[in-house]
Amino acid sequence: MKTKLAAFVLLILLVCGYFILYRTDKELKYIPRNADAVVLLDVKKATRQYLLSFLGHPSEWFQSKTKDKKGMSVKDSGVKIPDFLQIFHLEKTGFSDWYCILELKDKSTFLTYLKQNGFSQKGNDLFRKGYFFIKIEGTYCIAGTSDSAFENIKPLFQEFSQRTNFSSDQFIDGSLGSISFISNNKIRNFPVHLNSDNIEISNGQKEDFSSVISKIEENNYFIDAELNKDNIESITSVFNRSISDSVQISSLKATAVLKQVNDTVITYTYDDDFNETEKKTIQKIIQPDYVISLKTPIPEKALQHFQNKKWVNAQNQFTAIPFQPNIIEKKPDGLEIYSTKNKFNTARRLNANYIFIRNNTLLFSKLKSLNRKERNIISDLSSIFYGNKGQEYYVRLQFKKEDLPLMLRWQNN
Repeated sequence: MKTKLAAFVLLILLVCGYFILYRTDKELKYIPRNADAVVLLDVKKATRQYLLSFLGHPSEWFQSKTKDKKGMSVKDSGVKIPDFLQIFHLEKTGFSDWYCILELKDKSTFLTYLKQNGFSQKGNDLFRKGYFFIKIEGTYCIAGTSDSAFENIKPLFQEFSQRTNFSSDQFIDGSLGSISFISNNKIRNFPVHLNSDNIEISNGQKEDFSSVISKIEENNYFIDAELNKDNIESITSVFNRSISDSVQISSLKATAVLKQVNDTVITYTYDDDFNETEKKTIQKIIQPDYVISLKTPIPEKALQHFQNKKWVNAQNQFTAIPFQPNIIEKKPDGLEIYSTKNKFNTARRLNANYIFIRNNTLLFSKLKSLNRKERNIISDLSSIFYGNKGQEYYVRLQFKKEDLPLMLRWQNN
């Protein structure tokens, strides 16, 4: 009898576990038809991955967690957590404009959550904290990095309740999440994987970039990049700095280091007799030293093109780069742009397409607007790598190696 009872209880637990941890609603109701990019997160897979990480680290089982009694967690914030978190970008909107729609279970609880997390009310059910906006519409809320599209999204709620535009199977196939691009009804997916000490986004094999990363990490540059013509066009177009094909830029090589320097600021005040008094103050600023080499068989024409676009001033400085002063020079095989205060030799070319950014403690002073948990996560980041081979892309966010995997580290922050 006891054996049968135990088996029955085990069966009930397995069924409950399946519904709680595995069974998902694959309908993606809150992605508009005019979305051109989607970030998807499998919430239940994230939960399973967290539980496995927790069970695999017995040292965490009996740790005493000090909780902030004044705050509440996201799951208790009055928001219904979906099986798939759906973040989207709309056609013909700013590059940094992203949105997410969530259902509300309890509006008053959610308003309390917003207040506790530093959101200030800017209008009728519109709230803001830094670069994040939240708009409440009835039993829904729209979260976004801009408030410019809220009025365009509002009329879509009726559509969301009537039919489903997409299914999670179109975006995710076994990965924790995905970043997807939609064009002409075609979806291109880039799976996202959360590992013990890094986050990887790739549609190819990460081993293809391992040797490149190893060679880059031998140096101590803040930025090390090498790009071919196609990658230059893709990246510069994002910043509205596209380069004409007529200048025949075939590749770019860039390296930079960060340093802290003293900058003299001169201000003027007046005494009681209205005599002008000069006042000098010293402030510490962070600036890069860099070298950028552009390869082209027609350097004279390329330089003339930049001058015509007003990117080169009378002092021969390349003003399209905000960090001054610098000099642009014509070379036999192209152009070179370098900071003037401390010129250094650039790293050797690897004949690959990549951007590598190394975290630097000098940047931590810029994190004052973030809360403690956000600062800890960013300071834990070691480097960011982007690589491209033909139609294969790979992005890696590498964090410091520690005993605990990322999920448990972030939970403890």
